This record gives sequence, structure tokens and C-alpha cells, in this order.
Amino acid sequence: MATTLPADTAGLPPGIPWYVPAVLVAAACAVIGVTWDISWHRGIGRDTFWTPAHMMIYASGTIAGLTCGWLVLKTTFAGTIDERSASVSFWGFRGPLGAWVAIWGSFAMVASAPFDNWWHDAYGLDVRILSPPHSILGLGFTAIELGALLMVTSFQNRAAGSLGKLPGYLVAFGAGVLLTNYSLFTFEYNGFPNAAHNGVYYISSALAFPAVLALGARVAKIPWPATFAAAVYMTITAVMLWLLEVLPATPGLAPVYREITHMVPPPFPIIMIVPAAGVDWLMRRWQHRSDWLVAPAIGVTFIALLLVTQWYVSMFQISPASENWFFGVGRWNYNSRPGTFEHEFWDLNPSRASFLRQLCIAALAAAVTSRVGLALGSWMSRVRR
Repeated sequence: MATTLPADTAGLPPGIPWYVPAVLVAAACAVIGVTWDISWHRGIGRDTFWTPAHMMIYASGTIAGLTCGWLVLKTTFAGTIDERSASVSFWGFRGPLGAWVAIWGSFAMVASAPFDNWWHDAYGLDVRILSPPHSILGLGFTAIELGALLMVTSFQNRAAGSLGKLPGYLVAFGAGVLLTNYSLFTFEYNGFPNAAHNGVYYISSALAFPAVLALGARVAKIPWPATFAAAVYMTITAVMLWLLEVLPATPGLAPVYREITHMVPPPFPIIMIVPAAGVDWLMRRWQHRSDWLVAPAIGVTFIALLLVTQWYVSMFQISPASENWFFGVGRWNYNSRPGTFEHEFWDLNPSRASFLRQLCIAALAAAVTSRVGLALGSWMSRVRR
């Protein structure tokens, strides 16, 4: 029997509890804040822990922690029979499975804050995005995003069609936020179009994206769910690009090799909507076939469509013609020396055979991660707690 969540909301469509959009907002705050923080480091440098970008990141943990903490307490001490039956127990407390995942993510984020501050005091600027404190922080907000996705998926599964396709779009939005998150983790390998003619670009993409696309395609009960999730990723990244490139910024640390007057925006997003549409099409055509056949097909399809799209789009993106408000201006760090690298492809493979070998590795990796995404999607399709 489907369990209907209480409609204890104001200003939301009937039947949608307020904590469902709240956890999605928390998840979105994380990727917005991290994108902003990367731009802050690239345009200003490390100045203080209390930057607006950091506050946006930790707003994610605060919103998720308070929302899910309240939900656990309410379910434990004042929950209805339906609410308690749609929860899991932990240390005598009861709450939705996704709420517990998000709460632990909030704890990890809180723990990472003093560690990150000490790390900068001891070692100075970040050399890489995935420093030890950033890794703990990343695990924290990834857990929040996974918790949010679990919560909205559980809500969708219990809504039993009473709200139409709206819960499915909320699930696909959560998958899109997770897709954006993974793009940040792989930023150093596939963030710039200059790397799109190198095999590592496709290997890193294969490790990051197919799992989320396959999961979203299986779980979200809407037409073209992976395509919608990809559109969410592209929209978040593009909007951050357009907003950040108009925010004023001045470098605060030496050496300064470029005159920076505005935040350094992220590169234009990967055209993920093309391979995502291929995943959706394949999932529809092969919906009754074994996942052990579907996963390799998704892997090959994803890599093939990503290669065709990014290979040619990147040629334009690295050209001076792309330097405009839409594709981004002032895209290089203040401490990077101007040079011909700006309009060149980086780290080209030494031979065609080497590139083809790496593409085969990418296709294999995409098949494996797709299989993981399909398995998680099958499990999440049954989650009701």
C-alpha cells in the first residue's frame, strides 16, 4: 500500500512536504558554493575562511542538517503511523534513510571546516582541488546530495502517481545536481575544452558521469530523465559562468600575471545533453534486456556521442571567437602566465593508437560505471523509506 506523506507545506503543490525541496536546495547550495569557491581561488586567491563562497558551501550542511535533524526528531517523537512506517531506526531514533545519509554528510562537512583552515595555515594555497580536507568536505556534501536523492526518490515511489510527473522531475533534478558535483571532482581532467583531444578527458568523464545518467534514467519516472539531469548540470554551470564573470574581483596574492577585474568563471559546461539523450534512447529501446547487455551499450554510446560532440565543439571553444559573455571571458587564473596554451589542445596523445587505446579504456570504464548506476537505480526504485 502506498504511503502518502503529509502536506504540511505552505506555498507548495499539495502533497509535497516542505523538507523535500529543502534537501534539494541544500544539495544545490553545495555545487553552487564549490563552483564559486574555485572561481574565488582562481581570481582572488586564499584570503579568509569566511568568504561568501565558503558560507554557501556550509549553508548546504546547515540546511541539510537542520532539516533532516528536525525530520528525525519529529518522526521519532511525534510521527504518525505512516511516517514511522516510512522510516528506518538508528540508535533508537527514526527517520527516512536519505535523512540519515544527509545528516552524516553534514557531520563530515562540519569536521572538515577546522581541518581545512589548519591545512591552509600550515601549507598555504591549495595545489589541487582534492586536498585531504577538501576530500572530507567533498564526501560530506556528496553524502548530502545522495541523501537528498534518496529522500526525493522515496517520496516519488510512495506518491504512486498522485502528483503526476512532478516527483520524477524532482528526482531528475537531484541527479543533475549529483552530475554537477562529479564534474567538479573531475575538473582538473575534463574541465577545460583544451583537454578534449586527449584520452584522459574521456576516461575521467567515463568514471564520473555514466553512473549518474544510468541511475537517473532508471529511477526518475519521467520521459527522458537522463537528458533532464544533464540539462540541470549544464544550466547550473552556465548560470554560474554568466554570474561570476560580472562579479568584481582583485587578486590578493602574488604572483599576479594577469590583470583580473572580475571573478574567473568556470569553463562552459560539457555538452552532456547529447550523450544523455543517447542513454535515454537506449534505455527505452532495451528496457526489457539484461543490465549486463545494457551497461556495455550505454558505455559505448556515451563515449561515442561525447567524443563526437566535444571533439568538434572544443575546437571552437579554444578559439578566440569563443571569448564572449556566453562562453566566458577572462577564463584564466590571475597567476597563470599568458601564452599560446590558451588556444591549443593540451597533452595530445603521442599516436593515434595511444588515443584509441585510451578510448577503449574509457568505453570499458563507462560500461562498468553504467552497470553500477543501473544496479543502484534498480535498488532505489524500490526504496520507500
